[in-house]
Amino acid sequence: MTETTQALSPTPPQPRPTHLRTLTYHGLAPGPRLLVLGAVHGNEVCGAKAIAQLVHDLDSGALRITRGTLTLVPVTNPLAYQLGQRTGDRNLNRNMAPSAIPQDFEDSVANVLCPLLDAHDALLDLHSFHTGGAPFVMIGPQNNTGPLEPFAHADLEMQLALHTGPHRIVEGWLDTYARGIQKRLARSGPEGSRAQALVTNPNYGVGTTEYMRSRGGYGVTLECGQHDDPLAVGVARHAILQTLALLGLTALPLVAEPPHREILRLVDVTDRDHAGDTFSRAWRSFDPVPAGDVIGTRHTGELVKAPTDGFIVFPNPRAEVGQEWFYFAQRRQ
Repeated sequence: MTETTQALSPTPPQPRPTHLRTLTYHGLAPGPRLLVLGAVHGNEVCGAKAIAQLVHDLDSGALRITRGTLTLVPVTNPLAYQLGQRTGDRNLNRNMAPSAIPQDFEDSVANVLCPLLDAHDALLDLHSFHTGGAPFVMIGPQNNTGPLEPFAHADLEMQLALHTGPHRIVEGWLDTYARGIQKRLARSGPEGSRAQALVTNPNYGVGTTEYMRSRGGYGVTLECGQHDDPLAVGVARHAILQTLALLGLTALPLVAEPPHREILRLVDVTDRDHAGDTFSRAWRSFDPVPAGDVIGTRHTGELVKAPTDGFIVFPNPRAEVGQEWFYFAQRRQ
């Protein structure tokens, strides 16, 4: 008996997504309009899972929206989610703005997402992070009328941040990113590719919450834990339920604010200049570092040291060349 072996044909690639799934629940009494986003980055799935649990509870009647409007977007970047990676064609949580002529998949998503942000009062954006560490929540600036990120709802945003659960609050994202852009421009020289043009544009630092603030709303980014931490889904779920309670969209009880809070301010960002740049150890977000301690080593042998006492935030040992390697934070004075 002769056996024939058939060559296995390669699996054809999945077609690119062509729609964005949203679910909206309207209470029969007027109230605030809340938007909850999951999987803005495709490998950060805790928000998508928590939203799926919430949809089940709402559709089964276990949870009821009694006033206002709740809109849920379980998977905000379906291409990145399909690929199981942070980005599709580019980072959706940068350069957030409508595009008259979309240049990539994320531009097309933004053309749907920005009107959704415009139509809501508050935003809860659920994320996770690369290395280990405890959950934390990111807020915007204090009330101001400056040119970078004018804002008038700092009190509402802080109240929302405090009720999401984590005791650690981080501020200072956009102005720190803008300073990092100036350093990046000094190194990069004239613009070349579109990717380079994007990452050397200060507007590239505008993500979902920054866009929301620019349109008169407010919002927080909740970093629920490490990507694969099974507890991160519970952190995301707790935050959604407490946000619903805070805004009065449901009759759920509101848990008290954490008795202790730690507010850290991002003050600097350092890019990875070369694939040979390495950390001195396996940093986790919010590891303390004394002034002068070595954080990493450039491929040239130059030591990267802490400028003052502070904390490492968002360390990424696999950062792409020319992208953020780590942020540096200090306690708010």
